[in-house]
Amino acid sequence: MISKRKREELERLINRSYSAEEFRALLEIPISAEERESTLALIRWFRRRYPTGAERLSYVRKAYKRWVGVSQSTR
Repeated sequence: MISKRKREELERLINRSYSAEEFRALLEIPISAEERESTLALIRWFRRRYPTGAERLSYVRKAYKRWVGVSQSTR
């Protein structure tokens, strides 16, 4: 379970506004080969677990309800 302090810090980072310059700078940061392979492995897993568009949308809808519920219950 994530601590309240960590959750608040994550929310602050997620909801932070970036200037156009900051955003461009973030886009310029290259990803490592390891990060790329890790991301592609997660995508492959997700596509195997939820092979159709309908299954993927169903997952996202359920997950969104959980995320919104958690977010609202921590405020």
